[in-house]
Amino acid sequence: MRIALYEPEIAGNVGAVLRLGACLGAAVDLIEPLGFVWDDARVRRAAMDYIDHVHITRHADFAAFQAAVAPARLILFTTKAQQSAYDFQYLPGDILLFGKESAGVPITVAERCDARVRLPMRAEVRSMNLAMSAALALGEALRQTGGLPPQ
Repeated sequence: MRIALYEPEIAGNVGAVLRLGACLGAAVDLIEPLGFVWDDARVRRAAMDYIDHVHITRHADFAAFQAAVAPARLILFTTKAQQSAYDFQYLPGDILLFGKESAGVPITVAERCDARVRLPMRAEVRSMNLAMSAALALGEALRQTGGLPPQ
């Protein structure tokens, strides 16, 4: 199971997702361009020493990412989807894709995904924080596939 972040803009979110990946054993793919300088201290501050325990792959763009991960199934998490992320059936090799904080992913990227799912939330709010969404999604996907780390 992998987490992919499409053009993430906030270093702190990336750091938190890297820490999540380290804790739950999920690799993290970063699809550039990033909205911050990679050596930004905020990434290391959020990820702390966990950054040494997660496999990180940076991709020049979405095409390079797709070429590198094919034929893995891409599951896009988007507020525009109809299907609940909790009703979706995950597979162990899935890649959970999250768009940039300000705009999600362009339609051309969404159309290349194998599935689009939505994390349920109250109607009066717009969206969750990227790192919180990744945590909910990865937790459910690993629970379903038996991939959670042992107690």
